[in-house]
Amino acid sequence: MTMTQQAAPAVNTPPASGPKQTDGRTARRPLALRLLARPEVGVFLGAVAVFVFFLVAAPSLRQGSSIATVLYQASTIGIMVVPVALLMIGGEFDLSSGVAPIASALTASMTAFQLTLNVWVGVLVALAVSLAIGFFNGWLLVKTGLPSFLVTLGTFMGLQGVNLAVTKLVTGNVATDDISDMDGFDQAKAVFASSFNVGGVNVKITIIWWLVFAALASWVLLRTKYGNWIFSVGGNKDSARAVGVPVNFTKITLFMLVGFGAWFVGMHNLFQYNTVQSGEGVGNELIYIAAAVVGGCLLTGGYGTVIGPVFGAFMFGLVNQGIVFAGWNPDWFKTFLGVMLVGATLVNLWVRKQATRR
Repeated sequence: MTMTQQAAPAVNTPPASGPKQTDGRTARRPLALRLLARPEVGVFLGAVAVFVFFLVAAPSLRQGSSIATVLYQASTIGIMVVPVALLMIGGEFDLSSGVAPIASALTASMTAFQLTLNVWVGVLVALAVSLAIGFFNGWLLVKTGLPSFLVTLGTFMGLQGVNLAVTKLVTGNVATDDISDMDGFDQAKAVFASSFNVGGVNVKITIIWWLVFAALASWVLLRTKYGNWIFSVGGNKDSARAVGVPVNFTKITLFMLVGFGAWFVGMHNLFQYNTVQSGEGVGNELIYIAAAVVGGCLLTGGYGTVIGPVFGAFMFGLVNQGIVFAGWNPDWFKTFLGVMLVGATLVNLWVRKQATRR
C-alpha cells in the first residue's frame, strides 16, 4: 500500500513589525540641512541680517524714500548681475562687464549727437555694438580654448582704452555732450530712466526692469532646455558635448546676454545723467562677480541660481547706501565687500559639502 504525502497549505504570514531600515542613500536629512543646500538661502538670511542691522544703525533708512534709494542702487547692480550669474553658472565670467556699459552709452550718445540723429538710432546702434562685444568674447573663447579670464581681461583693457581715446577724439573732452534736447530723448528716458510715484515715494523704473529680468532669467534657467544646457556646460562641457548639448552656442549666447545687460545699464546711465564720463565703470565687474558669488554661484560653474544673486545685489546696494545713511566713511564699502566675498565663498563651500553628503 503506497502512501502519498500531501504538502501542507502555505500560510502567508505578515513580516514582523519594527523600525524601517534605511541606509545612507535613503535617509532623509533634516529640513534645515535641505534648506541650506539651496544656494539662495544663505544670502537671503545674510541680507535680512544686514537689513536689520542698518535699520538699527541708520534710523533714516526706515523711511520709504530711503528704501526706494536702496532698491534703486541695488537695481543698477542687479540688472548686470543677472546675466553675469547665468554666465558663471555656465562656467565662465566676464571681466569686461564693468566698462562695457560705458562703451554702450558712449556709442549711443556720440552716434546720436555727432550725426544729429534721433537718439533711438543711437540706442539701436549701441545694442548692436554691445551684442557684438559679447559675441566676440564668446567666439574667441570657444575658438581658441583660452580661459575666459584672459579673453575678457583683454576686452576690458581694450574697451577701457577705446572709451577714453575715442571720446577725446570725437568730442575733444573726456565726457560726451548733453543730449537732453534731442529728438526721442524723452521717450527713451521713459523706458530706461523714468520714475513713478507709489504712496508718495518716487520709485525708479530700473527696479521693475531688474525684477522682470530676474524672473525671466530664473524661468529660463529652471524650466527650459536652454537652462539645462547652461548647467551642463558649466558642470562638464566635454560630457555635455557628448550628449548633444550645443556647447559653443550656449557659451556664445551667454556672453551676448552679458552684452545685453551692459547695453541696458549703459542706456540707463545715459538717460539718467544726459552725458557719460568715458573713464567710469572700472571695478564694477568685480562687484557684479562678487554679488553673484555671494548669491551662491561658483566660479567653477555648474551650480547656482538667479534668485541668490538678486539678494546679493540687494545686499550690496543696501550696504552702499546704508553706510551713507549711518554717516560712516564710504571707503568702508569696499572693505565690507571683500570680507563678505570671502565669507560667502566659505559658506558656499560648506553648503556644497552638506548638499552632497550621503
